[in-house]
Amino acid sequence: MTQQDILFYATLFGFFSLFFGLCIGSFLNVCIWRIPRGESIVRPGSHCPKCGAAIRWYQNIPVLSWLCLRGKCANCREPISFRYTLVELLTGLLFLAVYLQWALPSPLKLVPIESPAIIPCYWLLLAGLVVGTFVDFEHFIIPDSVTLGGMAVGPVLCCFVPQLQGETVWYKGLLWSAVGEAVGFGTLFLVGWLGEKAFKKEAMGFGDVKLLGAIGAFLGWRATLFVIFASSLLGSVCGLILMACRDVKMQSRIPFGPYLAAAAVIWLFWGEWLLYGYILLAGGK
Repeated sequence: MTQQDILFYATLFGFFSLFFGLCIGSFLNVCIWRIPRGESIVRPGSHCPKCGAAIRWYQNIPVLSWLCLRGKCANCREPISFRYTLVELLTGLLFLAVYLQWALPSPLKLVPIESPAIIPCYWLLLAGLVVGTFVDFEHFIIPDSVTLGGMAVGPVLCCFVPQLQGETVWYKGLLWSAVGEAVGFGTLFLVGWLGEKAFKKEAMGFGDVKLLGAIGAFLGWRATLFVIFASSLLGSVCGLILMACRDVKMQSRIPFGPYLAAAAVIWLFWGEWLLYGYILLAGGK
């Protein structure tokens, strides 16, 4: 196979990853709207949440349909939230980024490519993080289908794709997935329990605890420790900015799930480099 052929197929699969992510993002919008309301994600078909009119297939093309309709329902002309397009774009770009990170060779990678099967596994993880983030923003909950589902699916995937945990045999992948899940769930559960005892009120939502368990099941125990630190830092900085720019008080309720998800994404793409840089700064070899 020539260099031109390799470039052609790499570009083709890159476009496929982006388009597939956009389509999955469209489905995630259904999940984000219906799961918190206890509705089926299968039936009925896509419809306007305001007038109930069915959305035809050509009105449901990711991103493009929203632009052509100028952000309005074709039937009642009521505005359609930009959040739908944002979710589609975000999911598409994340899927493309995973493909570029783990399917294409690069001298900048600290960890060599070992199995292309990790790509759909990471796509599944990111899809769950997107759903959990936007549901938490709106409803201050993280669905069990995301958290408990991730805690159940993560170890199974690590059996079939032990490279998710940096291993090559199934039982080691399962072992380190279980350790990551236990560290993630147990650490945040302990933090929440201590906070509740100290402040005499709930300090950590149980959905956040389960979400970190799911993240640990996919990414391992090192990732959970990083996510705890990075999400706390992100949450503190964003909270201070909100208090400075808006009428947000210290007692205001702020969802923590999105910060856990953001920290997990940071680890997913740059975790090994951040860890390597920390070791260098600490004087390690």
